[in-house]
Amino acid sequence: MKEVVIGVTGSIACYKACEVVSSLRKDQGLNLQVVMTKEAAHFVTPLTFQTLTGNRVYSDVFEVPEEWDLLHTSLSQKADLILVCPATMNTIGKLANGICDDLLTCVIFASRAPVLLAPAMNKAMFEHPATQENIARLKRFGVQFIGPIRGELACRQVGMGHLSEVEGIADAVRKQLKTRGKK
Repeated sequence: MKEVVIGVTGSIACYKACEVVSSLRKDQGLNLQVVMTKEAAHFVTPLTFQTLTGNRVYSDVFEVPEEWDLLHTSLSQKADLILVCPATMNTIGKLANGICDDLLTCVIFASRAPVLLAPAMNKAMFEHPATQENIARLKRFGVQFIGPIRGELACRQVGMGHLSEVEGIADAVRKQLKTRGKK
């Protein structure tokens, strides 16, 4: 069984992460573990992801596990792949600069699994030099990006920053798992 950790961060695009999870859930042999930031829970409840995956949803690095286990290392060691969908400017900045201050960043930094980021943010935020520099840095670290694409944004503008299409994200996960399975 392949383990996919899906990180969900605080963006209005969180509802699309539910659709990505629904698409991936149809794949036999995938176990989906969702890690939400506290900001993400303002947009979609953990119960939604728990219902979609059939697994407990994690969000607190200091959460007491049911059995003795360090949660961040346990999730990171089991992961065959980590997808962050949506990936906010904040999360991209944390990852690019080694900031490890929540469960999601702890899991990512403690893992050797491939990381896929599906950014979603305002056009100006995406085009900001800091964001572009952070993306370039993460690419040098081996992080892969799925989008974003040009589309209508939450601010009612049209531009780069729209989350990639659900099936494109799900297909990128499948492709990465298939490639990783051949090694």
